[in-house]
Amino acid sequence: MGNYWTAFLVGGFICALGQVFLDNTKYTPAHLLVGLVVFGSVLTGLGWYEPLIEFSGAGVTVPVSNFGYILTKGVMEAAKKDGLLGLFKGVLEIASAGVSGSVIIAFFVAILFNPKC
Repeated sequence: MGNYWTAFLVGGFICALGQVFLDNTKYTPAHLLVGLVVFGSVLTGLGWYEPLIEFSGAGVTVPVSNFGYILTKGVMEAAKKDGLLGLFKGVLEIASAGVSGSVIIAFFVAILFNPKC
């Protein structure tokens, strides 16, 4: 039961910080999303995101900062394995399932709800 509370508190804290950011600045939600992805990437590069996942589980794997973690982890693993070429193919290899799923779901939602652009 402690894991649920930890995930809830850490994830809630991340979301609350994001809401405070949006309420007190003139930035848009898109700015916040990009900032969270970069934040996840930086924490991964410093080696701090993995211990954070072990501590709070879904509290940090559900917010969008996890996408930065996934991208950076893929690049780091592929760079170790393939050198310079890994810097380019690592992003595509590890994050392709998430990106593909997002595109497919967005496609079906657009068909169902007939958006007006």
